[in-house]
Amino acid sequence: MEAWHNLTALNQGGKLTFTVWAEMQEGWIQYNDFEIYVSPYPLTDYGVTYRKIAPGYETYSHIGNYQRNIHTWDEEAIIESQTVPGQCMSCHTANRANPKQFTFQLRGKHGSTLVQREVEPNDPACNTTANGKPTARQWLVSKTDSTLSKCVYPYWHPSGNFCAYSLNLIHQLFWTGKDRQVEVFDDASDVVVLDVRNLEILRSPLIEHTLDWYETYPAFSEDGKWLYFCRSVAATVPAHCDSCQYNLCRIAFDEETRQFGDNVEVVIDAASRGKNITLPRPSYDGRYIMYCYSDYGNFPIDHKESDLWLLDLATGEERPATEANSEFTESYHNWSSDSHWFLFSSRRDDGLYSLLYIASIDNEGRISKPFVLPQHNPWQFYHQNLYSFNVPDFTSEHVDFDVQDAYNEVFTDKQQKVWTK
Repeated sequence: MEAWHNLTALNQGGKLTFTVWAEMQEGWIQYNDFEIYVSPYPLTDYGVTYRKIAPGYETYSHIGNYQRNIHTWDEEAIIESQTVPGQCMSCHTANRANPKQFTFQLRGKHGSTLVQREVEPNDPACNTTANGKPTARQWLVSKTDSTLSKCVYPYWHPSGNFCAYSLNLIHQLFWTGKDRQVEVFDDASDVVVLDVRNLEILRSPLIEHTLDWYETYPAFSEDGKWLYFCRSVAATVPAHCDSCQYNLCRIAFDEETRQFGDNVEVVIDAASRGKNITLPRPSYDGRYIMYCYSDYGNFPIDHKESDLWLLDLATGEERPATEANSEFTESYHNWSSDSHWFLFSSRRDDGLYSLLYIASIDNEGRISKPFVLPQHNPWQFYHQNLYSFNVPDFTSEHVDFDVQDAYNEVFTDKQQKVWTK
């Protein structure tokens, strides 16, 4: 591994040419040479995080959130279902690859929304340490009498003082036939923002309790001044779930006053084209928004036609990320700390299992050929793997999380309640 790192460092921004010979019964043969291009942008983040989950829906199975050091082969659990028996868990979501701030949700009898963040030593919320730093780890009852559901799909504000969530009433529809297995859809959905300092839910009547619309998948802009989200006209579901086509929208947000803007702006009107946008992810340098482009619905991982697209925020140009897409599903993507790399899940290998792929993007927007998350023995690993890789993200450092403390905290049922005006 050290020799490989030295070789790629010496050829940064260049390419390596491989010549392969093989001894056969009839003698030695030479295959066509192939080339590997070496990115000029070092991938300096510590690693990646992801959830591993079985791709079927017949029975409850092992599930967990994991982290992987991408500079070695080391994988370790952040939290697994055996740690908190009887609980299902959503995906680990950090603040722009910062492992000091993250959130995920447990579902089940002791279900709650976890918010962990680094705080000042005198902060009254401080109740533990992580990486030797004062930390607030809070298990929250995130459903109130006046909100639609518990917090679901999250995205952090760059200040770390707020986290946007969607509120979703989620259901599943199982198709007959061989082309599609499952459709995940919402009966209703809203978008809210949680002030993590005082556990207050902030709402706008333009994006919450709007019965004529479904809002989901919030994401703050790189400067925190805009809250992007996906919006569809409400439909009669499940009979007409294929008429749910989401546009990319945004509303202003002022972190000082904690107020939303007075209008919703449609950024991309995909529905007028008979198309659908989900999972907007702004790059941290403010240049792009990457999103999933599909025919309809709010769960692109189950749509074979789902591809990755890019919106150039400077020019307004939209284009498919052709270099990264395949004939199968691409979904659940995010950016590295320097925004020169992105990772995403793809079913290109067999159409069933979602695996994690990584690609580079240069200053002109050119995307490199994606490669699957490296393994010590990739053929053996991926042919024996029984789990899908779900909602991947980069992490700039090792994620520090005390699993034993988490078990004790979850099963005490002493979660804190969020509130709203």
